[in-house]
Amino acid sequence: MTVFARFLRQPAQLHENRVQYGLIALWALVMIALPIARWVAGDAIIPGWVTMAAIVQAVAVAVAVQAAWGWSKTLVTFAIVSGIGWAAEFMGHQTGIPFGNYHYTDALQPQIGGVPLLIPVAWFMLLPSAWVMAQLIVGRQDTLAKKAAFVGVSAVALTAWDLFLDPQMDGWGFWIWDQPGAYFGIPLVNYGGWLLVSAVITVIARPSELPTMPLAAVYGLVWFLQTVGLGVFWGQIGPAVVGSVAMGGIMLIAYWRQR
Repeated sequence: MTVFARFLRQPAQLHENRVQYGLIALWALVMIALPIARWVAGDAIIPGWVTMAAIVQAVAVAVAVQAAWGWSKTLVTFAIVSGIGWAAEFMGHQTGIPFGNYHYTDALQPQIGGVPLLIPVAWFMLLPSAWVMAQLIVGRQDTLAKKAAFVGVSAVALTAWDLFLDPQMDGWGFWIWDQPGAYFGIPLVNYGGWLLVSAVITVIARPSELPTMPLAAVYGLVWFLQTVGLGVFWGQIGPAVVGSVAMGGIMLIAYWRQR
């Protein structure tokens, strides 16, 4: 690329970066404002506010992914992630496989087949960031063993998030476990289901390489916001500590691998 071509491309890159980081900042502000909104308006505001935050985060992630892949591959990937995510959740609340026996309440709307539409969107909110963590830890996928490792690390990186998420969502009454389990009321089989579904989505989506930033920043912000949110504002210190160690451990390994 000539110096002149680089010069012409710089404004476009700067604009892309501003849009990406602007959306991430907006999502972070929405999340930070949730405890304030709840204090002002009460618990009734939580489902709508969570839905808004999830949509903003998903859009921010989609824009960041699109900058690397283009809209065609991004939209196909979103369809794969959300489609498999919805199917797994539908099968899960109907049969108990693979997450255990649970059912959704009416708190999150709209729903299809008893599954809130927000749930498959939520699978896309963080999975690309989990892929970036796997990239940093595993490196180039130039062998079958490294490809398998990438799938496994991606699944672990995403499941670490659910150590925060499931106790929080259960506490807010978004879904109910038929038989509360050992992990702060969550059955341990749920996490096996998350590992399995995350791995299947990654195998089918076959994500190509993504730039580290800003998706690594999204992973780090989720870790920070969930740690502070659960530990300080929502009174769930146990999940805050465990989730913080799990997601924080993933980030520390990624950092160490890049030294």
